[in-house]
Amino acid sequence: MSNESVAPRGDGYREHPYAPQTDFLDHTVTNQARPLTSAIITVRIIKNFEYRTMKPLVLKDVDLTTLTAPALIEECRQEVAAQPAFKAYRHAISSLDTLKIYTHAHGAKTTNLIINLDRPEWILDSTSDTPLASLGVENETELSLFERTAYDQFLRHPATRWDATG
Repeated sequence: MSNESVAPRGDGYREHPYAPQTDFLDHTVTNQARPLTSAIITVRIIKNFEYRTMKPLVLKDVDLTTLTAPALIEECRQEVAAQPAFKAYRHAISSLDTLKIYTHAHGAKTTNLIINLDRPEWILDSTSDTPLASLGVENETELSLFERTAYDQFLRHPATRWDATG
């Protein structure tokens, strides 16, 4: 390989053509890298708390400045109904009625693998017309979508099971 095929970087140094072009001087945190009008969020579709049954749904180009909790719940229901990967979750679509923030990008995660039990204020009002951005949702936020009565029951008795014998 000749040096003529390698483009100079601008400071006289020539990069290898197959080396990744990483800018180590860019210190932008990922939750601020995209605007709130084009965010990527992950919604954890929770089927069962006791057996920790959940599947993540990644939504891209979400406008958090206009999207509300009821609209997001409906969009998730439509995605679960349409995507083949969620076939086992389709019977639970109508019971998914509550959103809760699971974690923010670069934030501490809970020790509970299915849902965080320590932040009741992170439950989003499923009837509110307040945009998600005003409720603290930003780029790369993980949300949980679940049935509220099952969550309340799990909150009273947070035991998990591995099989039918428990």
